[in-house]
Amino acid sequence: MAKTSSPISAVAERYASSLFELALEDKSVAKVEAALGSFEAMRAGSADLRRLIESPVFAADEQERAVSAILDKAKIGGLAGNFLRVVARNRRLFAVPGMIQAFRRIAAEHRGEVSADVTAAHALTAAQQNELKAALKSVAGKDVVINVTVDPSLLGGLVVKMGSRQIDTSLKTKLNSLKLALKEVG
Repeated sequence: MAKTSSPISAVAERYASSLFELALEDKSVAKVEAALGSFEAMRAGSADLRRLIESPVFAADEQERAVSAILDKAKIGGLAGNFLRVVARNRRLFAVPGMIQAFRRIAAEHRGEVSADVTAAHALTAAQQNELKAALKSVAGKDVVINVTVDPSLLGGLVVKMGSRQIDTSLKTKLNSLKLALKEVG
């Protein structure tokens, strides 16, 4: 997979690598991955939490106190909780989504799996997820772990990112392509 030169992705990569090494040493990779998934779900579901994470207006101590209270209430402790507190203290909360994504990728590589980020217009059923995993496994030649997010603006279809490849079958993209084609004709 190609590395990007973005400063945010470089920060995310370093933090995720360090967390993975600690989790591997502690034999708690799955536990940390689950805790990070819980935090990511909370972030996705809360505009206030996203604002806290993304806004440079909040001071480091305010972010740390807020994140600490959120983690305590959500019962996210241990290595993942301490990691997120350190990230807040170091004013790196803006990179948490990238850190979680990088951690998942590193953990999947360690297990001999490939990770795929799937964006769907609607939630996928278990049968649809299994069918998608099987199709992606035939392409990748390895077991595939999918991380599904829902984006209703796609209208229909899927966007699948696996490594450096992206497959976009969303209705939104198809309509935009058709719109461009019609503009060229007329």
